[in-house]
Amino acid sequence: VSARYLNLRSCATPTSTMAATPSSQVSLYLSCKGLLNLDITSKSDPLVSLLQYNRHDVTRPWNEVGRTERVENSLDPSFATPISVTYCFEEVQKLEFRVYDIDDASTYSLADDQFLGSAETTLGLLVGNHTTQLPLKRPGKEAGFITIVAEEKSENNEMATFCFHARKLDNKDFLGKSDPYLQFERVIPGGQFLTVHRTEVVKNDLNPTWKPFTLSVNQLCGGNEDQELRVSCYDYDSDGSHDLIGIFTTTWKEMKQALHVELHWECISPKKKATKKKYVNSGIVYLSRLQVERLHSFVDYVSSGCQIHFTVGIDFTASNGDPRQLTSLHYINPYEPNQYMKALVAVGSVCEQYDTDKLFPAFGFGAKIPPDGKEHIRLQYNK
Repeated sequence: VSARYLNLRSCATPTSTMAATPSSQVSLYLSCKGLLNLDITSKSDPLVSLLQYNRHDVTRPWNEVGRTERVENSLDPSFATPISVTYCFEEVQKLEFRVYDIDDASTYSLADDQFLGSAETTLGLLVGNHTTQLPLKRPGKEAGFITIVAEEKSENNEMATFCFHARKLDNKDFLGKSDPYLQFERVIPGGQFLTVHRTEVVKNDLNPTWKPFTLSVNQLCGGNEDQELRVSCYDYDSDGSHDLIGIFTTTWKEMKQALHVELHWECISPKKKATKKKYVNSGIVYLSRLQVERLHSFVDYVSSGCQIHFTVGIDFTASNGDPRQLTSLHYINPYEPNQYMKALVAVGSVCEQYDTDKLFPAFGFGAKIPPDGKEHIRLQYNK
């Protein structure tokens, strides 16, 4: 019990320090260009792992804080999964981006995957530049470039669940039918498009229904409901040369209408529109259902009257040793509190801030109480 409470102490005591250090959450969106191709019969399947330097960790200073998804058969991947990091304004936070070719996606370890290159920078530089391009380094070879877009997370805590389907999509395959998927992008300063989500591929179907997916509104539009969003429908090819079926643009403000009624957009092929006079569209994409849910924060719960109750349980059995010995967890040291007392004060001082009566129930078991010296299985100290 004491060890568990002592671990909690590290989370409880730095409150004043954290309050004094300005910080915010930042999302890093990544893409690469010109990666090395280490596969023989296909292209690399890249993934980016982000490591952050911790000067306090002598044995292992570089620790992974996140990674993107794996993009199959691409030397110019645009990753849809952002990596979130805590940005502390007053610290120099060193980062290293490592790119790997993932051959076996079933294992989480990167030890057996091929290293494609790395780039080092600081989080402060990324936040200051907003968009940063860095060369990837690999011994003996040019390894391409990585582009990082840094965005501070807005206070929007809404999560949206989308249900999309399409009808009468163009067939891009000679044998069989198209294998469509949707890619969602939003415009960022400078006119670039940032990939924020990809659906799964629906095989051999011109009238696909994609699985529902959930996305934070902050990730979708950066907190700006009028932000232009581009949705592209592609025909998936295993060699990575996906064929564009068509695109349409919308906004989160428009998409929210699907809370009440089904929406649809014409999927337009720019090439066909420019060359065919009687061209109408390459299919229709429908947003059949939308659900929006707010994720409540800890502050939301506390401000709404939620209380945290702290109950103490103490083991008085002989397993903790003779309380007269220094090695016992129950030893009463005349010069400093023992481990139990330190744990109780550390955790209790935090919990009492969220408890109106400031009273903590205390229980124990296994003690021999005078005058009879019998062992008591359960003791209650609140009577």
